[in-house]
This record gives sequence, structure tokens and C-alpha cells, in this order.
Amino acid sequence: MVRSQHVPRLVVAAPSSGSGKTTVATGLMAAFSERGLAVSPHKAGPDYIDPGYHALATGRPGRNLDAFMCGPELVAPLFAHGAAGCDLAVVEGVMGLYDGAAGRGELASTAQVAKLLRAPVVLVVDASSQSRSVAALVHGFASFDPQVRLGGVILNKVGSDRHEAMLREALEEAGMPVLGVLRRAPQVAAPSRHLGLVPVAERRSDALSSVAALAEQVRAGCDLDALMALARTAPPLDCEAWSAEGPGTPDGPGQGTGAGAPAVVGGATGGRPVVAVAGGAAFTFSYAEHAELLTAAGAEVVTFDPLRDEALPDGTAGLVIGGGFPEVYAPELSANEPLRAAVAAFAAAGGPVAAECAGLLYLARSLDGKPMCGVLDADARMSERLTLGYREAVAVSDSALAATGTRLRGHEFHRTVIEPGASAAPAWGFTHPERRVEGFVQRGVHASYLHTHWAAEPSVARRFAQAAAAHR
Repeated sequence: MVRSQHVPRLVVAAPSSGSGKTTVATGLMAAFSERGLAVSPHKAGPDYIDPGYHALATGRPGRNLDAFMCGPELVAPLFAHGAAGCDLAVVEGVMGLYDGAAGRGELASTAQVAKLLRAPVVLVVDASSQSRSVAALVHGFASFDPQVRLGGVILNKVGSDRHEAMLREALEEAGMPVLGVLRRAPQVAAPSRHLGLVPVAERRSDALSSVAALAEQVRAGCDLDALMALARTAPPLDCEAWSAEGPGTPDGPGQGTGAGAPAVVGGATGGRPVVAVAGGAAFTFSYAEHAELLTAAGAEVVTFDPLRDEALPDGTAGLVIGGGFPEVYAPELSANEPLRAAVAAFAAAGGPVAAECAGLLYLARSLDGKPMCGVLDADARMSERLTLGYREAVAVSDSALAATGTRLRGHEFHRTVIEPGASAAPAWGFTHPERRVEGFVQRGVHASYLHTHWAAEPSVARRFAQAAAAHR
């Protein structure tokens, strides 16, 4: 059992959203990867889109570290799992450094993740509208929590040589190292829309160019040697790396093996049932650990693209349709009538289906007036209102995914509504921040807006794999 994990690491944070964290983190990942280093990419919080750019920059899966959904005790083990064997790990923060789950103090903040990983923080500051005041800003962030170690600053959106000189002088007086200076460079910005950046899968060629430009910008403006030296000051992590295969209990939720030990799926179910997982441009939201847990539970995970494939993969015994942007591709998804019919037939036959957010919309009768799979007696449409936030949930109906009473934390992130919002047998009852029921359970289908991270409750992966084996 390996417990001491000594991977050099940095947390890239900022005073607020929009300061340039993704630009700097992705550029650093790409620049260090181009040096021949094995770079492990991570993202604090639940976001699915940034990790896609991280994966493009490093050639490794982008992994999330979410202390709300998975619990603080799993942050270091999940990090160690992703960073095993790497030369460097870069963690992109979420929102402002000290912003976390509403009303929960530091929970799920970048600062909490940095403390749990004992990692130095690099603060990315949008300096476009300040000069000497930058020192007061940085001093406040450095002194707010003495357990957060701010190792240096990268100044973003600097306007000129004179502007840079004023900023450096102010920060030198404050005793804060300047590790990089980036000038305004709109040509490397990734396009955005209603839920943030456009995912890599929708613009892969352009995304590759953007990542290459970010790497060049960071190489030119940042002291990579000083950043690597800072990363090497992170001490060893005394934790056991998370593993989908074990330890755990074969007959229920994994219980771990001691303080800080990760709970896992337990022994594999027999038969290697095929679990088809939706992918492609319309369904880009997934956590890498889900496929790893399903594989550990005995399933054979096969990806298919609902925009292109006219049939489910051969031997499909379970179907996972995660998040993404079906609203952007509603006409194309609707036009693929053979696959819609295959999904409907699979669900009608009692096949286990786990659908989150985009998957929920795809199973509906219609989306913005376009026919979908018709598995659910409900219609979906775009909305002006953004639904966003963490949720605490309990399963209120037995399903292929979760037994009644199973508790999970998750998040909602969508600009759509579905009517009705729940069936007679709802998927979840939300207990925080508001009380309501949500989602659909019928036959083998579990469909909901709630995004969840199965590493927090590996029993759901095992239960689903068992349902797939039984259906086959």
C-alpha cells in the first residue's frame, strides 16, 4: 500500500472569476508538457468543460477535485490517483480563491483544496485596471488564511512596459514574487456561450490551436523554472491513492479501510455486461472515475455518439447518458431516428438507463419542439433562467442506479426546464438548499438534472453494473 505521494504541484487561483485562471492553468500544463514532463491536470469544483482543455494540453484525463460532492477526505486520494507517476500536477481553481459552497464557509473552495493538497498557490491577477493597488489586493489574499501558502503572482492583461514596471515595483515592496506577466491577447481566448466555454469536442481543431497559443503565451511571459521550483516545495502527501478496484465491500457501499482511505466499488460482478456511454459533441460532460468504477464493477464500457451512430453498441446491457449540450444539437439528435428508436426500445424492455441533465433531455418526448426519444412523458425547452448550484439529495425511489435512501451530493447546471419536473416515482428528493423532488424513475430508467460524482458513493456504479448484467 503506497501512502506517501510526492508529486510536485501548484494550485492556480485568482481573486475572482474571469481573472484568467483557465488561460494560465491550461498554458502552464501545455508548456510543461512540451518540455517532456508528464503533467497531471486537475480542476477544483464540478466543472466539466475546463478539464477538456486540460486533457488536450497534457494528453491525460482532466480530473475534478470537488470537496462538496466527494467530501474533503477524498480530495487528496483522488488527486494521488490522477497524479500517480507524473512529474508535475497543476490544479486549476474555481471562482475566487476563498469562494466555495454558499453558506458553507471554505467548503469546496480553491483554498480548501490547496490546504488539503498542501500545495503552494499561484494567484492570477487581472491587472488591467490597477497599478500600486495590486499590492494591497495580493496582501489581503496572502494574509486572509495563514494556512494557504501564496507562493507568487502571475499578472494578467498587463497593458504596457510601464504598466508592468509599476506593478512589479508595488509587489516587490509587498515581498510577493512575480512569476509571470501576460499581456492582453484576445486571439487565444476560447469562445463561450450560455454555460461557459465551448467544449473541446465541438471545436477540436480550433481548440488545439488555442492551447498551442496559450502555451506560447505562458512560455514567453512566465518563469517556468521558478514555477517548477515552487511546485517542488510541496511536501509529500500521506494518503492512499483512490482506486476503483479496492479496497471496499462487495455487498454494498465501499467503506474504506481506515482514516482517510477511499471507499471503492468492491468486487466485480460477473459476465462483463456492455455499458454504452454517450459521447460525441452533444454529450461531453463526464467524470473519468465513472468509467473506471463501471469497469471495476465488471462492465465493459463502450462509447457511442448519438449524433452519428444509428444503433447502440452490440450487446448493450446498460446505457449511461451524461451531461452536455443537446439543446445545441437538437435538430441533429432528432434527425437520428434509428438511434432514438433503439434507445426507446431498450428502455421499454426494462434496460437500465442512467441519464443526467443532457441525458434527461434526450429521453424526453421533445426538446425545443424537436422529437427526442420519447422515453419520458415530458417535454423540455430552453429557458432564460440559469439553474446553478450544489444540492444535497436522497434517492426516493428504488432504481437501477440507487436504492431508496441513498444519499449523494451533486450539482445542477442548466438553462433548460422540463415539464413535468418529476414523475410519480421521482429520482431524488433534495434536502438542501431547498426541499423538492426531481427526476424520473420508471422501469430501469433513472433520469434527473442532478450531476453526481460516483467516487463519493461507488455502490451506485456496482448497482448499475449488476442491473446491466441481470438485464443481459
